[in-house]
Amino acid sequence: MKKGALIFWIIVAVLVVLAIGASVLVKTGPGNLDSFAQCLKDKGAVFYGAFWCPHCQNTKRLFGSSVELLPYVECSTPDGKGQLQACIDQKVEQYPTWEFADGSRLTGERTLQELADKTGCTLPREESDDSGDN
Repeated sequence: MKKGALIFWIIVAVLVVLAIGASVLVKTGPGNLDSFAQCLKDKGAVFYGAFWCPHCQNTKRLFGSSVELLPYVECSTPDGKGQLQACIDQKVEQYPTWEFADGSRLTGERTLQELADKTGCTLPREESDDSGDN
């Protein structure tokens, strides 16, 4: 019985080590929209949103793993009941709000193509085909 338990725990330990090793070694590559998200940031676009906002979540989902490169500003207090000072100062009144270098804004869910048109950033070909514009 003791020998069986020892073998069991050795197998569990090996599986844990393999899982950790795999997660370290299998690094996710760049997202499909990394260059587009970086361009938005470089062009001075800012995405204001709130963690509880479903439209903000949908917008983030459009960017997939490239979401980490977005120029995103969280506006909600952690309890979801107030607004952070940075967004009060910018007079952000609805989510999502995109503000651009020229001071103009777009609110609500926007397509990637709309963001590309507004900033002059190039959208990868396959993404521009799926943006909903004909």
